[in-house]
Amino acid sequence: MIKIWSMKKEEEASKKKKPQTSPAQLRVQKDITELELPKTMKTEFPDPSDLLNFQLTIDPDEGMYKGGSFRFTFTINNNYPHEPPKVKCVQKVYHPNLDLEGNVCLNILREDWKPVLNLNSVMVGLQYLFLEPNADDPLNKEAAEDLRRDRKAFATNVKKTLAGDSFKGVTYDRVVA
Repeated sequence: MIKIWSMKKEEEASKKKKPQTSPAQLRVQKDITELELPKTMKTEFPDPSDLLNFQLTIDPDEGMYKGGSFRFTFTINNNYPHEPPKVKCVQKVYHPNLDLEGNVCLNILREDWKPVLNLNSVMVGLQYLFLEPNADDPLNKEAAEDLRRDRKAFATNVKKTLAGDSFKGVTYDRVVA
């Protein structure tokens, strides 16, 4: 009887020592293992033991945003993959699908999210926003209107703001090397 009691105590102590891995952590670990990022994207884990919070940097090599370097934070809650990750752009960027607080307008981060999607899907979607900004589903309505009205002038404004210039009373972060 004493042996069974001491075995139970040992079992309880070992459970307390190592934290349980959540299903979200397991899924994120799987998603990260399967990532095949192009040279224009890289991930960074400030705390290697915390896979649910990391950064992604996108360095577009074509399009209007070529030459910029854009950092996003990913925050994943314990309901992942049933809920999408929370993604924010760290810098203030002139873009129809990014607002001045860094919120991202990407359909798979909202109404089109499905548990079969993964982190790679989100990262590819973010990269695509820099190749082809979407003026039809904007967060920054002024930038979207500028893009719809005159694509060439919009591209000029993008270049100015990437260098940290002000545009329409807003000073943007310098994101070019």
